Amino acid sequence: MALVVQKYGGTSVASVDRIRKVADRIILARQTHQRLVVVLSAMGNTTNKLKELAEQIAEKPADREWDMLASTGEQVSIALLAMALRQKGCEAVSLTGWQAGITTQAKHTDARIQSVDPSPIHKHLDAGKVVIVAGYQGISEQGEITTLGRGGSDTSAVALAAALQAELCEILTDVDGVYTADPRLVPAAQKFSWISAEQMLLLSRMGAAVLHARCVEHARKHQVPLVVRSSFSTEEGTRVGGEPSTGSDRPRLALAHREELGGYRVAIAGESPLSTWELLPVLRRLPHANSWKKNEEGCLYTHVHPSALKNVLRVVHTALGLDEKIIQTKAVTP
Repeated sequence: MALVVQKYGGTSVASVDRIRKVADRIILARQTHQRLVVVLSAMGNTTNKLKELAEQIAEKPADREWDMLASTGEQVSIALLAMALRQKGCEAVSLTGWQAGITTQAKHTDARIQSVDPSPIHKHLDAGKVVIVAGYQGISEQGEITTLGRGGSDTSAVALAAALQAELCEILTDVDGVYTADPRLVPAAQKFSWISAEQMLLLSRMGAAVLHARCVEHARKHQVPLVVRSSFSTEEGTRVGGEPSTGSDRPRLALAHREELGGYRVAIAGESPLSTWELLPVLRRLPHANSWKKNEEGCLYTHVHPSALKNVLRVVHTALGLDEKIIQTKAVTP
């Protein structure tokens, strides 16, 4: 029987009302997928609030104690969702990361998953329950609670999907897929229907926040079918990795940005029909971003002032020919 893993981000479960809506979505999904595992982040900005509390006690909390505190955020959201599902007549059980069999290295605040024992989850699935797992956390072989760092809940979901040999891992968030640039800053950005795992990994490393690089690495290594979609709509999302479906658009390039000292790094990742040396003359004529370099992964990048970020992203996006509804494989000629 097909098994699906769904992961809901903090925005998706930020309030009791949103948790109830996620419960409705899960019940609907069960009509198609009887065996369903759900991974949750903490509600909204819970982790930030916990950090503020900790810093009221200690300027720099001990890593071990931070993991003890931070891991409670996901435990709140999984328990509330299990309650919501049971209230709606759907049998469900909540599990912490360690109850779900996730073992990590002995490193606090940024541990890597070493292994997953799927048997506790299978036991509950065999009993007909939806299994709700706390993301972002696990336990070391020494019995210490650990957290997985930035993007940890996404990584939890992919690791569980791999161990359970899931048919699909859905990352449900507040955006409806992967775009050629941040659509909040570039209104003309277009959504990928499919993107290779290699290009997604580059974008994540360059700053694209939709998926963390560690999550993409894990999905690629274990060949986990991955989809990014919105938890607030029924829109089709973006498939990551595998083979593109017949007739799907195949955008070659995309933009990512990340904050760094004194401003932002804007990077171009992906394949282009033009060589780097053909693209550089075009890019170097653009205002506010004419000093482009190439990194060790083959991505072109530049540093921009915070006040120029939005304008630079839009101008570069247009110059690369990414504004069209059906994205062409040919960029501007130098």
